[in-house]
Amino acid sequence: MANEAPTNRAIAVGVDGSPESLAAADWAAREAAHRGMPLHLVHAWLWQPLDVPLAQDREAEAQRAQAVLDEAVAAVRSAHPGAAVTADVVQDTPVPALLAAARDAEMLVLGTRGHGALVGFLLGSYGQQVIAAAERPVVSVRAAAQDRRPASVLDAAEVVVGQQGGPQESAAVLGFAFQEAAARGVGVRAVRAWSLPPLYAYSPGSLRLADEAGGLEPYERKALAEALAPWRERYPDVPVTEHVESGGGGQVLLSAAEGAGLLVVGRRVRHAPVGPRIGSVAHAALHHARCPVAVVPHD
Repeated sequence: MANEAPTNRAIAVGVDGSPESLAAADWAAREAAHRGMPLHLVHAWLWQPLDVPLAQDREAEAQRAQAVLDEAVAAVRSAHPGAAVTADVVQDTPVPALLAAARDAEMLVLGTRGHGALVGFLLGSYGQQVIAAAERPVVSVRAAAQDRRPASVLDAAEVVVGQQGGPQESAAVLGFAFQEAAARGVGVRAVRAWSLPPLYAYSPGSLRLADEAGGLEPYERKALAEALAPWRERYPDVPVTEHVESGGGGQVLLSAAEGAGLLVVGRRVRHAPVGPRIGSVAHAALHHARCPVAVVPHD
C-alpha cells in the first residue's frame, strides 16, 4: 500500500434528521475509520421568520436544529465508539453551508433517496447544486433500506471507477479510486466505455492511431492501460481489473458497478455562463447506482 501524505482534513457529512442522512453519517464514520481521519457533522439552519401572522419562536427552532445534530452525533458514537467526532449547526442556507464544509474537508458525504431525489434540506435542486459546484469530492449514500448489504459486505466489495480521456484528464478520478481501494484493502475495476464514432467524428490522426493499435477496441484498451500505469505503480498492492466495453458510458458503468462497494465518477469543472453541471455519466450514476457514488471534480 502506498504511503499517503498526512492531512488534517476531516470527512464531512451533511445531516438533517432523515434516515438517508443518518445512513450517510454512518458511511462517513466508516470512511473516516478507513482513512484514519476525524469526522465532522454539519447541519444547516438559518432563522428566516415568515411574513405571516403566526407565533414564531427563534429559540425553539434553534433548539430543534441542535436536536437534529445531537441525534446524529449520538447515533454515530453509539455505532462507532472510537470515532473522533465534531459537529456544528451552521447558520446559513443549505447550499453555501455545505459547499463551505466541502471546501475544508477531504470529502463531503450526503444522503440520497435515489432516482435523483436528495432529501431533507437537500430537497429539490440543493443536492445537485452542491455536487455540481463542490471543490472536493462529494459522496452520495442511499439509506440502508435501499442497499440491504451489510456494511462489512459493502466495504469489502471492489471500487469501480469510470475512466475517460487521457492520463492527465483522469488523474484526479483514478487517484481517488485507488486511494479508496488501498484504504479498504480491496481491488479497483477501471471501466472505459467506447462506441463506434459517427462519420467524420474521428480526425485522420485519431483514426491513424486506432489503426496502428489494431482497431478501435484495442486502441481503447491501450488508452485505459496507459491511464492506469502510474496508479498501478503507486499502489502495487491494489488488484486492478481493466474493463473496456462498447456502449454508452452511463449504461456500461452502471452494469459494471452492480456489486460494487463504491462507484467513482468524474465531473469536469466548467466555468460556463449557465453555471456548473454534473455531466450525463455522473447524473446517471447518482440516479441509478445501488452503491454509494463519489463524484470527483477535475479539470
